[in-house]
Amino acid sequence: MFYDTSSYREKLAGTRDDRVHGIVVLVPSESKRLIAKGVLALPEVKCVLKEGLFVVSRGTTTAYIAEELLGIKLPKANCTAGIITESRLAVTIPQEGLGPWVFRKGVKIEESAEEALKQFTATDVSVKGANAIDPQGNVGVLAANDFGGTIGSIWPVLAARGSHLIVPAGLEKMIASVVDASWACGNKLFKYVMGTRVALMPVVSARVVTEIQALEILTGVHAVHVSSGGVGGSEGAVVIALEGSDETVKRAFELVKSMKGEPSIEMPRLQPPVQAVFN
Repeated sequence: MFYDTSSYREKLAGTRDDRVHGIVVLVPSESKRLIAKGVLALPEVKCVLKEGLFVVSRGTTTAYIAEELLGIKLPKANCTAGIITESRLAVTIPQEGLGPWVFRKGVKIEESAEEALKQFTATDVSVKGANAIDPQGNVGVLAANDFGGTIGSIWPVLAARGSHLIVPAGLEKMIASVVDASWACGNKLFKYVMGTRVALMPVVSARVVTEIQALEILTGVHAVHVSSGGVGGSEGAVVIALEGSDETVKRAFELVKSMKGEPSIEMPRLQPPVQAVFN
């Protein structure tokens, strides 16, 4: 489900033509930075950073969250195991991987995510990225691992304990249906593969934060996704319409402007491609 931002949006006065409107464009790296800031503004995240456990799983989008907390720059492509690059489903070099990151009371601790998860209560927070989201707010996570990878190990525990699972995901990952896509995938299903065979793990109980939720949480603006795509370095861009008072729309516009210049994610070293055809 999408994170409920209704309490953050300013109350609109009059009709559409009485309000101020704006339109902004975010490329993926800018979106990831914006979403990271939105996640860290969530009340449950603020609370757990004062008193509790906050686990940030590996991923390119989640790496921005880790950066915001650690105050350092990370080689984000090495902050994930699986990655889509070189026009294939690729895998990074395990020995060069970074993350996950575990925080207790806002301080990074040298404890494994697995050990931290054993201590989770209903108020603790886990953050995991996604490869797909759909209009209903369902989440899809690609997994080459036979047992479902990270999401396969953490989701049952989080669901059983009523813990918070927050999924930061850009609108570039919007698909028609996670349920349908999940049924079409399986890491023992495919015969012909561009890269690594994967499943799509469906998650229905996470709360999703996209650019829309981030803008509404951080500024109070009303935001609508109106277009996607681009060329010449703007591949994966999303176009978002803004509505509200002049003060609120300007605040959201300036926030997006402040994201400009966010570097693109560099190419990591990858494991060699596996065979393209399986028996």
